Amino acid sequence: MLRSLPIVIAILILWFGAQISAQEAARPKWKYDPTLTRPFWEGEIVAGESVLFIKDEKSGEARASVLFPVLEIVSVKNSAGDLTYENGRDYIWKSGMREIVLPTGSRIVSRTPAELRRPANSQKYQLTHRDGNGEIFFGGRLEYADMQTCITYRHAPDAWKFPIPKFSATALPKSIAKLSQKQPFKIVVLGDSISAGANASLLGDGPPYQPAYPELFQQTLAARYSTPVDLKNLSVGGTSTDWGLKQIDAVIAEKPDLVVLAFGMNDSAGRPGGEYGKNTAGMIAGIREKLPESEFILVASMLGNRDWIRLRQESFSEFREELMKLCQPGIALADLTAIWTGFLELKQDWDQTGNGVNHPNDFGHRVYTQVLATLLTPPSLLETGRGKAKPGTSD
Repeated sequence: MLRSLPIVIAILILWFGAQISAQEAARPKWKYDPTLTRPFWEGEIVAGESVLFIKDEKSGEARASVLFPVLEIVSVKNSAGDLTYENGRDYIWKSGMREIVLPTGSRIVSRTPAELRRPANSQKYQLTHRDGNGEIFFGGRLEYADMQTCITYRHAPDAWKFPIPKFSATALPKSIAKLSQKQPFKIVVLGDSISAGANASLLGDGPPYQPAYPELFQQTLAARYSTPVDLKNLSVGGTSTDWGLKQIDAVIAEKPDLVVLAFGMNDSAGRPGGEYGKNTAGMIAGIREKLPESEFILVASMLGNRDWIRLRQESFSEFREELMKLCQPGIALADLTAIWTGFLELKQDWDQTGNGVNHPNDFGHRVYTQVLATLLTPPSLLETGRGKAKPGTSD
């Protein structure tokens, strides 16, 4: 019996491997679409912007707002992309307004504010609401995506009034040169659960199976420059800058041309800004000691849910200031903090959250990609390449 045990184990391993392979084969393959990674602040089309319709408990009417006043709605779909909704039957809008309303009988999902809360101590993680009334509903996989709706629409140009990233040929000159010359190019991403892909539909194993921003960033650069780009993602959920300091050797072993350092969400639970900046500087110095030619993108994190009592909201702007101090030729800032500040002045956290508290959904992962890729994409390449959005292409 004991002699046959290794054979049984081997058979089980092969069987489970076959099941996983069959599942992966059956899963629709994500197809890169440049309209989705074109910056949302450019042009006149926003592709697949996510919203969550909130229903008034008394009137029963549900509403949501998009970022820009709508001139034309191209499509309205569920997050999976397999259900298209009809104007008049499922939603009502007025030209020049940001708000969209759901009529009686709409097939579009909506929720009351109460449905986005849970009783105290009833969830895996303690997500106490700042007003003390229970907890924020936590979605570990695609629960929020299942409640959200994706809208592609046309708006007036130059409508975004908040800071945006800008391309500079001198910010990351070695990376731009390598990409332009179609030399082998490797990216290493080191960060927390956002960078590990949390709440992207691929990791959640649901349609449309969109990868998280590191892979989208890789695909975007490869498409825009028509050259292979290699990616190694060393990110791990639940980590912060002190953990990042311990991963310097792992980064060096990959010999990257470009390192993306993306921490801050977990640090914001209590780490002082000065310590955050010191830790980030330590990672850069440690990597450059062995790889002096490597360049860096420092990610100022998206904002966490302002209603979650655990997060110290001031930390996000403090961390961004610390990262800005480190910027010089070869070190650039991807300022998602500014982008999310604009989002939350125009919309609600639940419109683009992946889990209710501190992760982006698919739309948010695309925005991460748009910000990072802008730092490495000359405007002429974006305008003349495959990144130009066209109504009705995809969302």
